[in-house]
Amino acid sequence: MAYTTVPEVLADYNILDRDDQYRLLIDLGRQLEPMPEALKTEATKVRGCLSQVWTYPVPSSDGRRLHFLADSNSQITKGVIALILMLVQDRAADEVLETDIERLLEPFDLGSHLSSNRANGIPNMIALIRETAGRLAS
Repeated sequence: MAYTTVPEVLADYNILDRDDQYRLLIDLGRQLEPMPEALKTEATKVRGCLSQVWTYPVPSSDGRRLHFLADSNSQITKGVIALILMLVQDRAADEVLETDIERLLEPFDLGSHLSSNRANGIPNMIALIRETAGRLAS
């Protein structure tokens, strides 16, 4: 199933057992827009992640909206990235800054599903998104 909103994902996620929740995250990761290999560099790498994670902001035509390309070498982490991007992708920078990403992710209880090393990368990814939004909003 191709999901378009976080509430859609959460509705299915809540009725699944843990193994199927992992599968759902993996499927979400497969929905990410492909990131060209040339963009997977030290400069685009998200620090603090056990997995390799890259994110690259793509300028929008109006210069006010955020669009990200992202990828990971871990399928589950890639799914978490896809979930985060569902909350901010193609939204105005001001709107992204006002979005409480952590609160919106709480119902997924990702901390209990992911190793602490994997979970540590989530705040870093969110911080990078906010930093990009802050630059565009100012």
